[in-house]
Amino acid sequence: MNKSEMNKKSIESNGSVSNSRAVCSVCNRMFREPKLLPCLHTFCADCVRQISPFSALGVHGKGSEGLVTVLCPECDSEVDLPSSGVDGLTTDHLALDEVFMETLLIENSVLCDLCSEGDAGKRCEVCCVNLCDFCSQAHRRQKRTSSHSVHSLEDLKAQGRLSRPVLCSVHAGQELRLYCESCDLTVCQECAAAFHRDHQCRPTHDVINHHGDRIRALVSGSLQPRLGRLEESLRRVDQAQDVLRRRSDALAGEIRAFARSYAAAVETHCCSLLQDLQDLRVQRSNQLHLQRAQLQQAKADVGGAVDFAERLLTCGSEAEILNAKGVATKRLMGLLESGYDPQPATVAYDDGSGICFLPQCSAGEVEGFPVVGVVRVKEIDPGKCIVQGEGVQQGAEGQRGEFTLICRDSAEESMGRGGDPVLVSIVHKDRKDCRVEVTVVDNGDGSYAVSYVPKESGSYSVWVCVKAQHVKGSPFALTVKPKFRQHQGIFHCCSFCSSGGAKDARCGCMGTMPGGFQGCGHGHKGHPGNAHWSCCGSVVENSECLHGLEPTSLRGRIRTVEL
Repeated sequence: MNKSEMNKKSIESNGSVSNSRAVCSVCNRMFREPKLLPCLHTFCADCVRQISPFSALGVHGKGSEGLVTVLCPECDSEVDLPSSGVDGLTTDHLALDEVFMETLLIENSVLCDLCSEGDAGKRCEVCCVNLCDFCSQAHRRQKRTSSHSVHSLEDLKAQGRLSRPVLCSVHAGQELRLYCESCDLTVCQECAAAFHRDHQCRPTHDVINHHGDRIRALVSGSLQPRLGRLEESLRRVDQAQDVLRRRSDALAGEIRAFARSYAAAVETHCCSLLQDLQDLRVQRSNQLHLQRAQLQQAKADVGGAVDFAERLLTCGSEAEILNAKGVATKRLMGLLESGYDPQPATVAYDDGSGICFLPQCSAGEVEGFPVVGVVRVKEIDPGKCIVQGEGVQQGAEGQRGEFTLICRDSAEESMGRGGDPVLVSIVHKDRKDCRVEVTVVDNGDGSYAVSYVPKESGSYSVWVCVKAQHVKGSPFALTVKPKFRQHQGIFHCCSFCSSGGAKDARCGCMGTMPGGFQGCGHGHKGHPGNAHWSCCGSVVENSECLHGLEPTSLRGRIRTVEL
């Protein structure tokens, strides 16, 4: 182990690294072979390998790929590893830059990477090696490395930021300066000549604007405004939590002031009221806490993605941007398509304002003493309750009729809960002894489903009462129609044609023909002008029969044949 490695190990073990971007959050040491997950969080390759698969079997079957799914240690997102494993993940070169810069800032001296004897004072950006003065001069004299960019380590420390070239993993020392549009891959010149000869390869500086603008548009055009809305929503949730606390505290003081005027039994009742209030407060507080946790998670996801994208665009080189643009764009698009995006101006936050204390309401007895005062969330107002559905006005004999009762408070808002005293009665207007059996189902959300089956036709009164009071519009007028009457004749053009010219064949349209024909014919007096039913003359085929005669007597009068 050389001196540089010993210094780095000492730094990591002492926990003196000041730049958190250079430290893996799993092992709490500076990054070693940092890999970028699809959720844009970076960890050491070995740390990713130690993460247990998310599924019980270790593999999610996705087509023929069989990708391994793990949970990100940072955001708990389910991420799929490439088919090639951890080695197939994108290398986070920004993290490598941070590690090297942190090493430069912390270490007192750095050994030369070539001779391992002298203290390094310079660094070649192309070869990524630290050089002493002697090796630096030799590095410049060699023809192969004479054009390399060599900078002073002190100058790099003063910059506070380090942009290292991205080298080819196949051809040592070759920088990725070309972009293959066919393969969507950054390559070096030797790769382009050997493996991408027939592909369209362009210099990275020619295509960086297009791909960089794509990421920049996703960040500035959509995700940054969403980040602002998430922050505003969190602020409003905190405000609602504070309002809930102050409201609860105020009610608790009011309850205590009311309870002090009573004897020991009333004091017991006071404690009971405070417990009811605490239960309501805990319920509302838990709902707000859940809402805040959801917003915080969404903010963390969007904020992390935006932070990485901004660092990639501002700190990354052209090759670094192109190298990470695929996974970054996929993550940003995923957040846009499935992320939680609240609109603070329209989202309702439960701040407990619906909780009220009713000091004059009877609360029964406590230890034998009558007491008053209850804590309520809402009070039902029968005059504001409404009935919806055609079944409260129209029905049919022998058929099921339905309508819905919606219970509301004085502010005309739904109660949101069941258990209210609801009474529904349907009575015949002319026959008081004719009642209809009614079924009322409590939906548990402030609405009640009412159903009935009338056995007789006629006019009825529908009484809908809540707390022994009529709701809005009650009593309602219900008209029950008789059963649907089927046609007993045939749907024909005329009795002359349908009966084969029989003179005594009659028709319900009451039309006649000259020459002693008792039924209708085309164009003669009484013919409806269209095809019609022989039993009643209705010209609508799918209609109810209007004739009042019994089917037996009707068939005795009309002799027709099937068409």
